[in-house]
Amino acid sequence: MDHTSFELKNPSRIQLYVDADACQRNLRLIILKAVVRRGFPALFAADRSLPDVSAVMQEAHTLTDGYPLVQMAIVPKGDDSADDCLVQYAHAGALAITRDIILAARLAELGLVVLDDRGGVFTKENVRERLSVRNMMTELRDYGIFAERTRPMGPREIQAFSNALDREITRVLKNSVEF
Repeated sequence: MDHTSFELKNPSRIQLYVDADACQRNLRLIILKAVVRRGFPALFAADRSLPDVSAVMQEAHTLTDGYPLVQMAIVPKGDDSADDCLVQYAHAGALAITRDIILAARLAELGLVVLDDRGGVFTKENVRERLSVRNMMTELRDYGIFAERTRPMGPREIQAFSNALDREITRVLKNSVEF
């Protein structure tokens, strides 16, 4: 089902939006554990079904009002499908996770705090600078001046992500009037 026919249950309760296409499985497991442990409603968007997300959904974790704790939007394959779905449903004050700086900029402009896969935080105040750096690095790569090498995810990066996720979930819950 594409996100145009996907029916998000109780959209105002969603507090976490996950760009699940590019999110590593080990990080999704950290996210899912945090969501279940903290009762933090989440929407995962991807162009395919994700077994780990589906398993949590099948465990029938629900909020006190009966709505599902975890929801999954399976979007059509193609550039920006998951991104567009997340932007469509996202609301200010919530949290998002993506490694896509362009999506991070779109979400931050809507008033979300966005985490990358290494625990970096994007906000409306800092995302433009990060986007400019990304654009400059893209130009340098295009000219053959710079070859980007992504550091492998090690225990330190995974711990930084986990700590940032916990910190930001706490912040959202503290600032939320619904909880």
